[in-house]
Order: sequence, then structure tokens, then C-alpha cells
Amino acid sequence: MGILIWIGAAISLAGLGGIVACIVRTVRARCAGLDDDALRAVLKRIVTLNLLALLVSALGLMCVMLGITLG
Repeated sequence: MGILIWIGAAISLAGLGGIVACIVRTVRARCAGLDDDALRAVLKRIVTLNLLALLVSALGLMCVMLGITLG
């Protein structure tokens, strides 16, 4: 079950990378000086990606916990 732990850790790191990417995109969008409507449109897409990255990270952590429980 050690392989399940490592796979889960890799999936969690991918989700964490997605969350960091969302943070970077948000900072860039805020510094771009967009008007309110354009900024809302950009942030709406970023929120969707953020939730997806959070889901991927949670699935990875579930794999880690399953590997620890079964191991």
C-alpha cells in the first residue's frame, strides 16, 4: 500500500500547485488595473479553477489516508 500513499501525495501536490497557480493569476489580475466587470469575469474563472484544484488535492489526501489505513 506504500504505492498508494506516494500516488496520493503526488496528486495532492498537483492540487497544491493548482492552488498556487490560482493565487498567482489572481495577483496578476488585480495588478493589471482592470475595471470591475472585467476583473469579476477573470476572478469567476479563477474561482472555478481553485475549486477544481481543491478537489484534486482532497482526492490525493484521501488516497494517502486510504493507503495508511490499509497498510
